[in-house]
Amino acid sequence: MTNTLPDAPATGRNREPILAVLREAFAGRRHVLEIGSGTGQHAVFFAEALPDLQWQTSDLPDRHEAIAAWIAASGLDNVLSPIALAVERPEQWPAQRYDAVFSANTLHIMGWPQVRALFANLPAALASEASVVIYGPFNIGGEFTSPSNAAFDAQLRAADPQRGIRDLEAVRELAESAGLAFVADIPMPANNRCLVLRRVGR
Repeated sequence: MTNTLPDAPATGRNREPILAVLREAFAGRRHVLEIGSGTGQHAVFFAEALPDLQWQTSDLPDRHEAIAAWIAASGLDNVLSPIALAVERPEQWPAQRYDAVFSANTLHIMGWPQVRALFANLPAALASEASVVIYGPFNIGGEFTSPSNAAFDAQLRAADPQRGIRDLEAVRELAESAGLAFVADIPMPANNRCLVLRRVGR
């Protein structure tokens, strides 16, 4: 990779701990939909480390150039060009069903109506027993888990009042209402967490 590629420094710091979670959560899976691929750095790192997975990137169109650049530089054939996906637009969700879904650092960037739309629309893209992993900061019991998360939340809301760190319990309620069983809540470095979910039934 060259230094001319778009770079989100946090991805270099969190990718190894996330990979450890994905190795277990996505064991035996084949097709991953990543919601909100950002720069594309996570996609190429995980796709290279987990070559049995076909990794479908997605994001809003203005992010596609960066994602495509990382994919091209990687030379990987198991990470796919990004599709346009605004989670609140059902017509943009892919018709294909995936047995794995990954999303990192998205729920606090979306407005709460978008978070609700994500979980409402997600089941249509999930295969039976699909695994879902969501990474990012979360509040517990309505409280920040660290001073740094409180400061981050204030920064998010100053930029856009619709943004903010979400309450773990509220996200869990949305997931369960979408037919997802809560498998694990894994503490991660820098006061983040990985939520592991699994589709129940169909």
